[in-house]
Amino acid sequence: MKRKLLLIASIMVMHSSGLKAQTAMEIAADMYPGWNLGNTLEAGPCSWLQNELDCETAWQGTKTTQKIIDYVKSLGFRSVRIPCSWYIHMDNNYTISSKWMDRVQEVVDYCIKDSLYVILNDHYDNGWIERSFSTQTASSINKNNTILSMMWKQIANRFRDYDHHLLFAGMNEPDAAGDNSQDKDGEAAALAKYQQTFVNTVRQTGGNNNTRILVVQAPLTNIGLAAKYNIIPTDITPSALMLEVHFYSPFNFCQMEKDEIWGYQAFYWGEGNYVNGSNYNSTWGDESLVQSEMRQMKNKYSSKGYPVVLGEFGSLWRDIPQGENQDVHNASIRLWYKTVCKYAIRNGIIPFVWDTNFCGHPSGTIVDRKNLSIFNQFAYDGMMEGCQSERWPFTTDITAPAILSTDDMMYDLNGRQLKSEPTKGLYIRNGKKVWVK
Repeated sequence: MKRKLLLIASIMVMHSSGLKAQTAMEIAADMYPGWNLGNTLEAGPCSWLQNELDCETAWQGTKTTQKIIDYVKSLGFRSVRIPCSWYIHMDNNYTISSKWMDRVQEVVDYCIKDSLYVILNDHYDNGWIERSFSTQTASSINKNNTILSMMWKQIANRFRDYDHHLLFAGMNEPDAAGDNSQDKDGEAAALAKYQQTFVNTVRQTGGNNNTRILVVQAPLTNIGLAAKYNIIPTDITPSALMLEVHFYSPFNFCQMEKDEIWGYQAFYWGEGNYVNGSNYNSTWGDESLVQSEMRQMKNKYSSKGYPVVLGEFGSLWRDIPQGENQDVHNASIRLWYKTVCKYAIRNGIIPFVWDTNFCGHPSGTIVDRKNLSIFNQFAYDGMMEGCQSERWPFTTDITAPAILSTDDMMYDLNGRQLKSEPTKGLYIRNGKKVWVK
């Protein structure tokens, strides 16, 4: 019943102030699977172009259209993450170009017209803030806070009357508290200040921004750092924040493009997908790693009312060399995408696949935007299988308990796994209500 109500509500999509506010957890249950409009509105800087709007096709050659978004929806995606640059489109007074703002709004509207959820962020943006942590000073932090506030005030005012289908994300991958940082705690503290500025600025613009769901990023959007640092800001609106992390592990399977003296690429991943005698079997980062990483996010965030956005995940699909097994590689790609989505959803995490519209090898692309077709069928099938195998694990609707997982664990009606023998009452096991006498 809850999902039906959400679908009905999604028809009322634009300029609809006064709607009943929904919590982050309620909205999250209707958002997966998600898709990234990658290498598009975040491209730049584009000072070499005569028309700044040509930034959209600087990193990939297809201009976004309503037909592309319609096709993405037809594939079963329910949300679109729009990576976007803003700082490089500002003048010396930090005013965002009206031409750029209009174009971004046009793309957002393509999605809103299709009743899709949208996450609109400030993405890398020539690193103006995301790469500032290693050289930060008190003065630079204050300046960045001022610019960040001016930026998000303009964005928030432009989209002030859009309903709950539009979410804002303050950054992308803030390079804070990483392995090479000299002051990890200081960088994490600076990031927390930026997150607070983002939230305060959006809320101060009023209208539907009073209750809009806002997404904040872990340091480096790294799961381990998200587990280590508490970077959830305070918010005047209860239950309206999400946390964002990214996942590209194991590296040698997901992102490594050539063999190195220290190790080989991995073509084969997951149970049943290893080739005897090959140097290209993944030797770490199997299904147990995926489960462990996702479970960390449930334990610290989603079980406490903060849904987690897996804003990017993906793995390279390769045309592997002669003598290796392409079929097993294809099966590995399918299983990796399925496994990530399965354990993401099981743990209260919304998966958004990274997609750059590069239809070659190696590539993490799924959708061929130019030809409106699926480029990587193995990744697409795996993702959809993983998403369909699970249901959102948190619900407050006693009449419509979620299908929590395929294991034999027991849960209360709020989706919390029992840690001891249940007392008398109503519980969920294997997706069904059971009564314990």
